[in-house]
Amino acid sequence: MVPAEVPDAEAEPDGLEDRLRRFVTIWSRAIFPATATSLTRPEFEQHLLPLARSLRDALHDRIFDATPAHGVGAALVGAHCTDPDALARSLGVVDAYLVLYCGEAADPAGELAADELRARCARLQATFAAGFAQALRERTLAEQEAIARSALAARGAAEDALHATEARFRAVFEGAAIGIGIADLDGRVLEVNDTLTRMFGGLEHHVRSRNVSEWVHPDDAPQVWRMYKELIRGERDNFRTEKPFFRNDGTVLWTNLTVSLLRDVDGVPQYQLALLEDTTERRLLTLRLRYEATHDALTGLPNRTLFFERLEKALAPARETPKDAAKDAAKDGTKDETNSGTKEAGPVPAPRPAARFGLCYLDLDGFKAINDSLGHSAGDRMLVEVADRLQSCATAPGEMVARLGGDEFVALTTGPDTQREVGELAARILGALATPISLDGREFTVRGSIGIVEGKAGESTAAEVLRSADITMYRAKSAGGNRFEHADAEADARAITRHGLTTSLPAALERGEFFIEYQPLVHLADGTVHGAEALVRWSHPTHGVLSPDRFIPLAEHTGLIVPLGRWVLEQSVLQARAWQEELAAGTFAGPVRINVNLSPAQLHHPGLVADTVEVLERIGLPPGSLCLEVTESALIGADEDLLKPLRQLAEMGVDIALDDFGTGYSNLANLRRLPVSVLKLDRSFTQGMQQHPADPVDLKIVEGIVSLAHGLELGVTVEGVETGAQAEHLRRLGCDTAQGWYYARPGPPEMLHTLSMADAV
Repeated sequence: MVPAEVPDAEAEPDGLEDRLRRFVTIWSRAIFPATATSLTRPEFEQHLLPLARSLRDALHDRIFDATPAHGVGAALVGAHCTDPDALARSLGVVDAYLVLYCGEAADPAGELAADELRARCARLQATFAAGFAQALRERTLAEQEAIARSALAARGAAEDALHATEARFRAVFEGAAIGIGIADLDGRVLEVNDTLTRMFGGLEHHVRSRNVSEWVHPDDAPQVWRMYKELIRGERDNFRTEKPFFRNDGTVLWTNLTVSLLRDVDGVPQYQLALLEDTTERRLLTLRLRYEATHDALTGLPNRTLFFERLEKALAPARETPKDAAKDAAKDGTKDETNSGTKEAGPVPAPRPAARFGLCYLDLDGFKAINDSLGHSAGDRMLVEVADRLQSCATAPGEMVARLGGDEFVALTTGPDTQREVGELAARILGALATPISLDGREFTVRGSIGIVEGKAGESTAAEVLRSADITMYRAKSAGGNRFEHADAEADARAITRHGLTTSLPAALERGEFFIEYQPLVHLADGTVHGAEALVRWSHPTHGVLSPDRFIPLAEHTGLIVPLGRWVLEQSVLQARAWQEELAAGTFAGPVRINVNLSPAQLHHPGLVADTVEVLERIGLPPGSLCLEVTESALIGADEDLLKPLRQLAEMGVDIALDDFGTGYSNLANLRRLPVSVLKLDRSFTQGMQQHPADPVDLKIVEGIVSLAHGLELGVTVEGVETGAQAEHLRRLGCDTAQGWYYARPGPPEMLHTLSMADAV
C-alpha cells in the first residue's frame, strides 16, 4: 500500500540528502504501524536511512546491480518488519517515490532516461521482494532450529513461535495486492496467492496444475522466452515485461510481469518468483483511445492518421502475412482481446508481397450547397449515409475506406491486380452514390469526382500518391464531375508547376521578375506606327520567360492581378511619356499611344479609376495617349455598376478598346451602351485571309463589322496579322490599325524606336 499522504512537489528540499531523508520519512510512515520493533519512530527512521541510501546508490551505479536491494529486503525482516502489509507497503513506496526523490541523485548529469530509471526501480523492487521472502524463510528456518535446540525446555513456546512465523509469512504472501507465484526451475507452479488465482479465473487447481511453459501467447514479445531461459540458467536475476495470458475461459489477461530468480545460500538457483500486475483494463482503455484517435467521430471510418499508416505500409516494399493484418486490426481497436482467444485454424498461408496498390480519392460534387441550404446537421447525415455506402463497396481483402475530412473520402486496395481492381472499385463507388439520399423529406442525388492513382509499391511516398490523387480528382471535377480519372504524370507535373507559380507570384513581383515587351500598332493606310500594346512577361528563375497565358489566370485566381496590373499600367505610362519626350525633341517619330490590358478582376476593383488618374497625373501623360483594353467576355451582361468606371475613364479622354471582339457572342446592339472607342477583332477573323483567294465569307463578316463600327464612330484594330496578304485585305476593307508578327513581334521599347524612324524616312 502507498500512504495516503502525497507530498507536494513544490515543497521538496533542495539538497540530495534532504530528499533522501524525505523518502525515508515517507517509508517509515508507511510501514512503522505494521512493524513489531521496539524502536521509536525517530529511531526506526534512522534505521531505514542506510537502507534507503543503499537503494539510491544501486539506482545510481553506472553498471547497474540490483543485489543491494536483496540485502535491503533482508534487513527489513531483520528489523522485525514482518507484518502482512510490510512488504506490500515497502514495494509501493519504492515504486512511487524512489525515482521521484532519488532520481536526481541517481542521474545528476541527465544521462539516464526516465524509462531506464523506472526499469531499474522495477528490478530493485523484484530483488527487494526476493530478499524479503528469502530472509523471512531463513528467519523461519532459524527460528525452527532454535526451537529444536530448546525443545526440551520450552516445546510449547517454540511451537507457538513457529506457527506465528509461518502465519506472518503466509499473511504477507496471501495479503499482497499483486499476484505472486512460486515455481521450481522446471516450471512447475508450487505456490500461488489468492490474488493470482483470482486474476486467472478463481480456480486454484487450474493454476497450480500448470507449467510455466504452457502460458505461451501469440502476442508475446519476441524476447520474453529468451529472457526466461536466461533466468532459469542463472544468467540473469530478473526481468520485467508486458505479457498476455489466456484464462481458462479463453479471454485474455494482460499483465506487467516481473520474474526473479531465488538462489540458496551458495548462490545456486532454486526457485523462480513471479509478480503479476493486472493491466487488462488499462490496455482496453489504451485500445479505445487508439481507436478514437484513428477513426472519424462522425462516420466511424478510419481517419487521415490511420489511412496514412495503412498507405505507407502498402507503399513499403515489405511482406505481410494475414496474421500481421490481424494484429493491425487489433491495434486499431477493431478486435476485443478480452473476448477472443481462439487460435487460427489450419496452417498459416505463406506471406505474399503486396506488390501494387490502387487509391481512389473522392470529393462530393456540390456538397457545400447541402450545408448552405439544409444546414450542417443535414450535411452530417448525408456524410454518414455516404460513408456507409462507401464501406459496402470496399469489403474485399486488402480494401479499406477512410474519411480525410469534410466531404473528402479515400478508398485503398492492395494486391497483385490493382490495375483492374481500382477501376472497378471506383465504378462501384459511383454506382453506390447514384441512388438518391432522403433528407428531411426530400431526395438528393449525390455526385462525386474521383482521382485514381495506381502503381507499384516502393516507387512513391504516401504524400506524393495523395497529392497525385488530389490533382487527378480536381481534373475529374473540372471535366464535369460524377466521373473518375486516372492519374497522368504529365498532368500532375503541369498542376504542380501551376501551384509553384501561384505560390511564387507575390515574391516575384517584389523581386522585380516581371518586365514588359511592346508590340507596335500600325496604321494600315500608310504603314506608320500608331502606338504599342504593353505585354507583361515573367522572367522566372527556373522556368525562364513565361508568357501572360501562363501566369495571368493564376494572378486572377489569387487576387495578385490588381497590384500586378497597376505595376504594368505605371511602367507602360512611363514608357509612353518617354516616347512623347523623344517625339518633342525630334528624335522619335512615334508612337504616342500605349494600350494596356485590363483583367476582369481589375474592372471590379473599386480603385480602378483613382489608380489610373493618379498614375497619369503623376507621370504627366495625357489621358488621350492611354487606351485600356477590356475583353468582350468580361463585358457580356455587364450592368451599369460595372460600366460606370469605364464611362468615367472614357469621359476623361481615355480610350476603351473592346478586345477579342467576336469571341464572346455578345449582342451587337450592346455596342451602343458600351463606353468603348475601339473594336479589336480577334485573330480568328484573319485566318481565312491567308489563303489565295481569300475566304469570301470572312471578308464579308469583317466588312460588315468595320461598317458597323465606323457607323458607331468606333475605330477598328485587327490582331494576329502574319502576312502581307492579310494586311492588304484588311486595308481594303477599311480597318484602321493592325498588329501581328507581319510587322513585329513583341520586344523592348527600343525596337519600336527603330520601326518609327524607318517610317519617318
